[in-house]
Amino acid sequence: MEDIKKKYRLTKDLHTHTIYSRIGPYFHGKGRIIDNVRAAHENGLSEVAITDHGPSDLYGIDQNKIPKIRAEIAEAQAKYPDVKVLLGVEADIVDTPNGIDVAPEDVALYDFVNAGYHYVPKCRMIANFITFRLPCPKMLKAKMNQYNTELVLRALHNNDIRVLTHPGDKAYVNMDAIGKACEETGTLVEINARHKRPNVDDLRCLAQYAVDFIIGSDAHTPSKVGRYVKSTELALAAGIELWRIINLVER
Repeated sequence: MEDIKKKYRLTKDLHTHTIYSRIGPYFHGKGRIIDNVRAAHENGLSEVAITDHGPSDLYGIDQNKIPKIRAEIAEAQAKYPDVKVLLGVEADIVDTPNGIDVAPEDVALYDFVNAGYHYVPKCRMIANFITFRLPCPKMLKAKMNQYNTELVLRALHNNDIRVLTHPGDKAYVNMDAIGKACEETGTLVEINARHKRPNVDDLRCLAQYAVDFIIGSDAHTPSKVGRYVKSTELALAAGIELWRIINLVER
């Protein structure tokens, strides 16, 4: 870990969650916006994004609160002018016409849109949970793989997605098809610091395509903002060149 930290540093983190990712009174993210921005400042980041979950998620953002969120971002920006603070969203990839749970008319509410697969009802949640977590027939796994991949491709081709978050996590997908789609759409592929996927094999497959990568902390607490060691180790093990990771530089 220390060798990684001595040799490399992270410049920006475009995947963090706050208390605006919540279900009723229960918080999914544990910190306030100001807490995440402070953490970014303390870790020497030049940019951080607040990217709470899309509105259909169990912990989804209440889009009516975006003016309040914008106001908090402005306050944090004023206090930490060395860190550029953006408002994004981690939209859910779902079975809708545009493939995500942020409607086309709502995209402008955000500075940019990330998208990732999560267990939400519009994505055959139970079937995907069963195939991904429990022993089940190969035929069912193959069917869900095809369905999931089609949803990801729909999301990528019908929206301006900045980052595809944690591909391969929570559901089987065709990595070759996703790599090709990210190449065609110019979508960044996330090397997630929180989840087990993408793993080394996933990254080797995705790296065959002309895509760039980004490390995302997927921080759900301020202390995790800017974490990058595990992701850097995965990238190195997969043979991904440093120049392809847009937010990692040598010291």
